[in-house]
Amino acid sequence: MEATTSVIRRMVATSARTVSCGVVALKRFPRESARIGTRLGFLRFGSAEAVARAVEEACVKKIINAPADIVVDALRGMAAAHPEELRVQTDPAFVARSDAPVTDKVAVVSGGGSGHEPLHVGFVGPGMLDAAVPGPVFTSPTPDAVQAAVGKADSGAGTLLVVKNYTGDVLNFETAAELVEASGVGTRTVVVQDDVAVQDSTNTAGRRGVGGTVLLEKIVGAAAERGDDLATCHEIAERVSANVRSMGMALTAPTVPHVGEPSFTLADYEMEIGIGIHGEPGRERVELESADRVVRRLLDPVLEDLPFREGDEVLLFTNSMGGTPGTELYLAHGIAERLLADRGVRVTRRLVGPYITSLEMQGMSLTLLKLDDELRNLWDAPVRTPALTW
Repeated sequence: MEATTSVIRRMVATSARTVSCGVVALKRFPRESARIGTRLGFLRFGSAEAVARAVEEACVKKIINAPADIVVDALRGMAAAHPEELRVQTDPAFVARSDAPVTDKVAVVSGGGSGHEPLHVGFVGPGMLDAAVPGPVFTSPTPDAVQAAVGKADSGAGTLLVVKNYTGDVLNFETAAELVEASGVGTRTVVVQDDVAVQDSTNTAGRRGVGGTVLLEKIVGAAAERGDDLATCHEIAERVSANVRSMGMALTAPTVPHVGEPSFTLADYEMEIGIGIHGEPGRERVELESADRVVRRLLDPVLEDLPFREGDEVLLFTNSMGGTPGTELYLAHGIAERLLADRGVRVTRRLVGPYITSLEMQGMSLTLLKLDDELRNLWDAPVRTPALTW
């Protein structure tokens, strides 16, 4: 039986693609599929079930069980890995710090589609988020899930909602804010829109929220932890949003588990400049270049947009999109530091690593935040989360 199932998997891997939400097209071997499935049926399974199971397992080369269960399975694993620090709920799905709600403290709550980990669930803990709400892969969480997370995190001091500028996220968090305010909870919302690559994109009106989200969550989380009220936390969050800019690139596309094929296609000699974190199109597709030229392509638009000027103090965040190794990431970071020094821009704080990813996409992004004394001090403040600790 195992040998027969293996035959199905190999056959399906070359003949089938999951096109949407478990809808499968068997393109080349329909009769063979039915025949082998029927053979399996004589053993234990019906033919349709056997073929569907083989298709589901063969179409996506990932360490998963069923594509539909990936988020819940991952959350259960997170709960097992951090039993003292986190409280995880799966229906509706959210992650909260274990001591939530913290008396007299403003709650900071964020969320969005899964697939960008450690954003947002990896940043739950003292000094950062009180709760995070993961939706399905690359899909916004529902308003009721956001409402449940706020209900767990809010202490009565109000809740600040941190939202990336994607249409679904904005609409669902707005709806959730209306629901919790109707129950007497005060809220403020900050929308992160730091991507300078494009003005409007596949899933946004206006700029996308990308790497700046990580920096904002850390800084406003520190403000809430030191006891700032809701209005002050909101002002600090808006200040970060106004002074942060990002741009990314990709060498390969991500594969969403339930879709089963790459989000877009790049030739071996191509890269996408200005890519979004869901694989949205960038500003241009070009042939592969040296690391020096790639970093300059990302950094120049970021510098020009705010603009950042000679003498400015900045935090430089060099981020892996998920599939870029540390060797390449540190190489790129060193180039960015050199280019900034040539412009007279002072890098006084740094973050390097895979902190806002796009599944397994090979690529990187650069984020610059203009610092003042307060923002620098809030960045330096203690933080204790699964993904960020000092």
